[in-house]
Amino acid sequence: MISKALVVNLKQAEKVRKILSKKNLIKKNLKIDKNKKFLYIPIEKIPKELSSYKIIKKEFSEFDKEVSSYKETISIPKKLKSSLPTSYDIIGNIIVVKLREELIDYKKEIGNSLLRTNKNIETVCLTKPVKGELRTRDIEIIAGKNYTKTTHKEYGLKLDVDVSKTYFTPRLATERKRVADLVKKDEIVVDMFAGVAPFSIMIAKFANPKIVIAIDKNKDASYFAKNNIRINNVLDKVEFINSDAKKVDEILLKKGLRADRIIMNLPFSSYSFFKYALRIMKNICMIHYYEIIKEEKISIRLNDLKKIAEKNDILLININTRKIKTYAPREFYIGIDITAKRKMPM
Repeated sequence: MISKALVVNLKQAEKVRKILSKKNLIKKNLKIDKNKKFLYIPIEKIPKELSSYKIIKKEFSEFDKEVSSYKETISIPKKLKSSLPTSYDIIGNIIVVKLREELIDYKKEIGNSLLRTNKNIETVCLTKPVKGELRTRDIEIIAGKNYTKTTHKEYGLKLDVDVSKTYFTPRLATERKRVADLVKKDEIVVDMFAGVAPFSIMIAKFANPKIVIAIDKNKDASYFAKNNIRINNVLDKVEFINSDAKKVDEILLKKGLRADRIIMNLPFSSYSFFKYALRIMKNICMIHYYEIIKEEKISIRLNDLKKIAEKNDILLININTRKIKTYAPREFYIGIDITAKRKMPM
């Protein structure tokens, strides 16, 4: 493309470029050119303070057009474009995306488009909802390299994950850091559904707990969690146990421990385990409870939790409910911070 160009001696080039850049006068779609003596800067117009410099017309190379969304490059029927997902998970160098039923026939096109428009991505996976206590997903690779293992980074932590064998969501990174910032010195923390241990490791790195007991039933999660604990250098603060969370009271009893803080991140089944969490608490305990639930059922769930606590002679003295993210229309991933207190101190 031909454009007006400012001709600048290389010795003065950086000074002039900064002046033009500050005034937003460099054409951003064209590449600056140079030879052994001069720099040629494509410009919108010349500012007064640079009016003594030579102006010429010159052919410049254009930058590739930046694509702001994968939707711009995709070839599917126009009527289906409104059904394309507006968000997806980026886990390391893997994209994990959910598609509506009407888009399944175009999954390869969608995957390749996501691959083209995300330069650091090497694999795109189609996922179905998380299932069961082991929290595994049905994963299908729809574009890129044929692997599902990656290393995800958040807040300086390195987390090895296999998206086909273990559940991990990058969307809880801020929530994990929030909880870690709440942990007080020498607390005993129990992470009942630890997965690959992002909550546990975040707490060990950014707080100073006495110990974090991390539990998960999934053997694959156990493998990755133990490795993540090692590579993040928190072996002295996190103990991982491959077990059913229903045995959490037995696990802590053997260690002579009770919890100051409990994390319950099993969003479709946390409710079923609430009574087990209450059994391991100290006289006062903070419980971070997570669930995916329809909006109209949130108040019902809070009442149900209070009833379970009452049956165990425990009061829920402070409850703070937050909508962390939207899961489906009128269905939310919620976090509930619960301060629980035993009626009769132990």
